Formats: sequence, structure tokens, C-alpha cells
Amino acid sequence: MQQLNVNNTVRTVDAEADTPLLWVIREQLGLTGTKYGCGMALCGACTVHIDGVATRSCVRPVASVDASAKVVTIEGLSPDGSHPVQKAWAALDVPQCGFCQSGMIMAATALLQNNPHPTDADIDAAMTNICRCGSYNRVRAAIHAVVSGKMADAGLRIQHIDGSHA
Repeated sequence: MQQLNVNNTVRTVDAEADTPLLWVIREQLGLTGTKYGCGMALCGACTVHIDGVATRSCVRPVASVDASAKVVTIEGLSPDGSHPVQKAWAALDVPQCGFCQSGMIMAATALLQNNPHPTDADIDAAMTNICRCGSYNRVRAAIHAVVSGKMADAGLRIQHIDGSHA
């Protein structure tokens, strides 16, 4: 038995030490917003925050999460979807299929906590999640919309191969 603080609630879980945190979150705690994608920490669909750090939960053994650590899933980010990043995602229609988006939102939130005014290069470096639908330009636009606070004026800031912007 192990204690986990998930979304500000201390829970007791019963799992083998090497069980990935993702499976405990989904199967034992019933928080299914965090997704399984690749199982190798490459795609980022399983991203959660552990003490504010974006963490790929599919390869993180549950035993490595200290009882005092604060784990936040997409469900704990904002119970009603009112977090600025979630609002920007909705305002700019970022999701297409939506599968990767909870991980994307968690990664973007961690980025903005550490760097409240990221450049395009900062966003590209931090957002290593994979989106099969290719919503990367919308992700970048949504992050810029959060920074500016201007959801209605947010454009897609598309950079063409020649370096010019649309």
C-alpha cells in the first residue's frame, strides 16, 4: 500500500512498485483523462504534473513518487475547464481528435508556470508531445493567447518554410 497525493486528495493505492503511475491513475483512481499513447514516454499523452514538473507517467514507477509529492492530472488542473490554457484550447479549437490534448495542456501549463512569456523557440523546445492530427500551430497560438490574454485576437502565427509569417 502506498499513499499518493493526486489532485489535492491523498489516496491509498495498492500496486506493485514497478507499476507505471499512469495505470494507477487510470485503473485504481478512475481518472481517465490522462491517456496511454506509446508506453515509452515519447508521445506525451500521459503527461501529468509532479510537484509542478511535466512528467510522462507511463514510465514513472509508482514507487518512485514520494507520498509528499503533489500529482496533478488534467482533471485536477481545473474541475470546470476554466484554467486559462483550457480556455485557450477551446477558444482556438486546438483539438482535432483530442486524444493527445490532455497531455498537451499539461505540458503547456508547466511551460507557462516556468516561463510566463515563451518565444516560439521556447514553445517548440518545451512542447515535445506528439499530435497525430498535427495541431502544433494551434497549440502555439493557444499558448500565445494565454500569454497575451487576448483569446479573440489570437491568430495561428504560421511560419512558412522561407521564414515569413502568415
